[in-house]
Amino acid sequence: MNILFVADPIESFKIYKDTTFAMMRELQKRGHRVASTEPRFMSWRSGQSVIAQVRHLQLNNHADDWYTVTSEALEPVHSFDAVLMRKDPPFDSEFFYTTHLLEQAEREGAKVFNSPRALRDHPEKLALMEFATFAPPTLVTRNANELRAFHAEHRDIILKPLDGMGGAGIFRVGADGMNLGSIVETLNEGGATSVMAQAYLPEIALGDKRLLLIGGQVAPFVLARIPQGNEVRGNLAAGGKGVAQPLSDENRAVAEAIAPVLAARGLLLVGLDMIGNSVTEINVTSPTCFQEITDQTGFDVPAMFVDALEAALR
Repeated sequence: MNILFVADPIESFKIYKDTTFAMMRELQKRGHRVASTEPRFMSWRSGQSVIAQVRHLQLNNHADDWYTVTSEALEPVHSFDAVLMRKDPPFDSEFFYTTHLLEQAEREGAKVFNSPRALRDHPEKLALMEFATFAPPTLVTRNANELRAFHAEHRDIILKPLDGMGGAGIFRVGADGMNLGSIVETLNEGGATSVMAQAYLPEIALGDKRLLLIGGQVAPFVLARIPQGNEVRGNLAAGGKGVAQPLSDENRAVAEAIAPVLAARGLLLVGLDMIGNSVTEINVTSPTCFQEITDQTGFDVPAMFVDALEAALR
């Protein structure tokens, strides 16, 4: 099969940890052909198909020279057997427009994973609100007074932007309310921008766990991202330490309640974030942690993903 990745520039990949690279490597190992493009290289002329400037790749066994471009051309997106949307957040206007181009490619016959419509319908932070029974107390609002009231109720809270990634813009405000006003002003930009507030979960000390939901199934290992030093954030990009561990029975029960619901909507791969037994985020744009889990446990996450992809294409 020919598989097209819509992703960030491949020159920027850190292949020792990159999940998209791990997917490509497993696909090539099975005899599939891989190609890449970027959202900026896609276009749609009225009355014609969505096209992209595509680079066909051969992966090499050299860390410093890990791919060869075997050919490059403008090609219809729907001409590929599958299209994997792996553009990293943020979910900004250009990301939104890319999902519309990919949805048009779907109308032309493309099979896109994750589904462009599902990507639009499940923004990473807000998607959580549908599954409130599994989440900590959470508020999404632009209103500074509502955020202050939420803090007064819960005393110890986390505040974060809806479009952040990698732990960027996350603040903890304790019982003393220190800097609450300044943080709210910074995040909600005078009432112009929505903010998410959640009750602080002390179980974060044991890690912010990334669970992988693949084809409606739950991977048997998770990556606990443990905050270091005085840091409240466990995100790897914020200096957290990633420790793979077996999926607990309690976490499995929560994940198995959510996984089939999201899979039925066209979300082949979901990164479910849990602190303790509470779901804190549902990541759908470009979930990661394949290599960290595989390297530490021996469980082949890329193989599980490609199995699910091949099954979806039958």
